[in-house]
Amino acid sequence: MEISLEGKVALVTGASKGIGKAIAAEMSAAGAKVMLSSRKQDQLEAAAGEMAGETEVYAANAGDLDAAAACVAATIERFGGLDILVNNAATNPYYGATLGVDPARYDKTFQVNLRGPLFWCQAAHEQAFAAKPGTIINIASVGGLRAENGLGVYNLTKAAMIHLTRQLAGEIGPTRVVGIAPGLVQTDFAAHLVDNFGDALAARLPLKRLGDPEDIANLAVFLASDRASWITGETYVIDGGAGVTGSG
Repeated sequence: MEISLEGKVALVTGASKGIGKAIAAEMSAAGAKVMLSSRKQDQLEAAAGEMAGETEVYAANAGDLDAAAACVAATIERFGGLDILVNNAATNPYYGATLGVDPARYDKTFQVNLRGPLFWCQAAHEQAFAAKPGTIINIASVGGLRAENGLGVYNLTKAAMIHLTRQLAGEIGPTRVVGIAPGLVQTDFAAHLVDNFGDALAARLPLKRLGDPEDIANLAVFLASDRASWITGETYVIDGGAGVTGSG
């Protein structure tokens, strides 16, 4: 089954490394024109330089609402439209008991992980999808589906992201809104978990390995494509079988 994104324009947040970079690369390889966005211009340029296809970069903080609207506008100006928004950017400044979090780190987590994606969706809808329905892909986490020591605050945002996906799917159809909930993936963002628990977790998984960013990217490309044209509102777990065995 050939999966093509020819003729589509994608905007990916948090695209300079990890899962976001892999999604941008795979969408570009599938034929989409891709705008990469993250905070650091030099990292964006380095990432885009590794990709085939037509790409551009726009430095923006995912939690900055003005930057979100400006990035969407720049994408439309550069490529003539917008078909796919991937809300991938996230932060996790706090690890510890949920009731131990301080207001500053709580607010930062929600600003980037939930408030930001909502308003990136708003910008994309107002500037593009209201006139021509598109696809929004929200990168959540398996942590949004369970309780987990140490990551409670982060997981609150991801649980809300899963509900936001369902809520928007019902409100802005025929634009499709879908989610992906990865398990533990080998990225810089997850380095603490990978380094301290990765080998033990991988050994318990049915597939005997942790995720690679490309695993998530492949699912994202499918969900963004016309092959998934009757899918909306759902969030898909991709965790190497951790949920089957209770190993997550």
